Amino acid sequence: MAIVPPHRIPVIVGVADVIDRPADLAQAREPAALMADALLGALQDAAGSAAPSLLDALDSLDIVAEHSWPYAEPCDVVTARLGRAPKRCVYGVAGGESPVRFIHEAALRIASGDSTVAAVVGAESQHSVAAASKQSVQLPWSPRGANAGLLRGKDLCHPVAIRHGMTQPVHVYPFYENAATASWGQTPAEAMRESAELWSDFSKVAAETPSAWLKQAYSADQLATPSPDNRPVAWPYTKHMVANPFVNQGAAVALTSLAKARELGIADERCVFIHAGARAIEPRDYLQRDQYQRSYAQEAVLEALRDVAARFDAVELYSCFPIVPKMARRVLELPAKARLTSIGGLSFFGAPLNNYMTHATAGLVRRLRNQRDGFALLYGQGEFVTKHHALLLSSSPPQHELAAIDDNVQARADRLRRPVPELIDDFSGPAALETFTVVYGRGGEPDFGTAIARTDTGPRLMARVAPSDAASLQALTSLSTTPIGRVGQVTTGADNLLHWTVT
Repeated sequence: MAIVPPHRIPVIVGVADVIDRPADLAQAREPAALMADALLGALQDAAGSAAPSLLDALDSLDIVAEHSWPYAEPCDVVTARLGRAPKRCVYGVAGGESPVRFIHEAALRIASGDSTVAAVVGAESQHSVAAASKQSVQLPWSPRGANAGLLRGKDLCHPVAIRHGMTQPVHVYPFYENAATASWGQTPAEAMRESAELWSDFSKVAAETPSAWLKQAYSADQLATPSPDNRPVAWPYTKHMVANPFVNQGAAVALTSLAKARELGIADERCVFIHAGARAIEPRDYLQRDQYQRSYAQEAVLEALRDVAARFDAVELYSCFPIVPKMARRVLELPAKARLTSIGGLSFFGAPLNNYMTHATAGLVRRLRNQRDGFALLYGQGEFVTKHHALLLSSSPPQHELAAIDDNVQARADRLRRPVPELIDDFSGPAALETFTVVYGRGGEPDFGTAIARTDTGPRLMARVAPSDAASLQALTSLSTTPIGRVGQVTTGADNLLHWTVT
């Protein structure tokens, strides 16, 4: 195979992440400040004394969508702090997978000659924003925008889901968790134990990561057992099993070509090579999917990169909720005790919303710099198990051009899909449970349950389980037997919602 010329080989040359834990809110730093620090840190990490030259050559900047303090003109605010305005600056579309996509697209532009030096940066200051709101403190930051373009759950969900109040990630991911538990032949107790042991391992990685938000290593028992500090949130997840967005963190990744890196005096050993990428999506409306046991888009993306790499020496599997890495681990055929994170996951490292995977990239780059001929998988996911994007990184140069491998594996995912059942919202009679969750209040008591069920003729419906329906809630939250497939009676309640009651 022909050797790829250095000017067509994109490499990650610099990474940095920053954390802000001010003792006084007056000293709290806004997202743009964290972004500027992270980006300058990444350039310093890449080029040392040559960092100014790398900054001068920066021609492309992607800013990860930011929620805690949205600016009217994010590019202007960030580039003003850099003192440079690259010819291309784009504020990205929201999504947990977006940093992976931005890095991939930057690499493709470098490989094609459309860019010389590119960067991806993002940050959130939600911890300080929440604290300021609670204390009625005005933060002396740059003017805030009008939240234009920020998608909320109701923007993504079917009207039926909106009426049932099931529009947040913490509501939707348990649908996959509980359906997959049944399909894998696990009892709920076995599934919960797997999640708790996985999350315990994540917490131990975070405890050793300098830029992590939480530094406590939790045992599996601590994570699985509800307590005042670990209240139930949405069955079967407790507080420490869900992403923690109340952080002040920023991260950046700098890319260029191998030729430009050498020109700047960056050693090949400091470069991390991008070998391949893959992307696919699920239908955005989760009620218009054929099932909740698996994600065809996730499978297509991960299998495509597994086809390229003989092994993965390190992986970062998106971890907003345990079900995502649990599904991904099975697709990749990794052992149950495999290390699935480089930095600690969104519950413990922290979840700066869309920007976690920029931090994860920094973790994998540092890992690969210390491993000869190493390969790493970076897998991000966005919305409600919807958008999937992965990259294959290596400490060794590729034998093929990046664009030579088709990164769009949508057709591969679509071939697996089955017909989507009709969704109905007017029904009375028996319906078998397809999946479910129970949503809890802050006091630890059930607010309500939600069932997705199928009638005996095939249509799908969403139904409420009343907090007063102790028998149904007990059946849903049994640790010994999954309720998936169990038949309940559907009626219309006084709230005009369908209700499901176990029979």
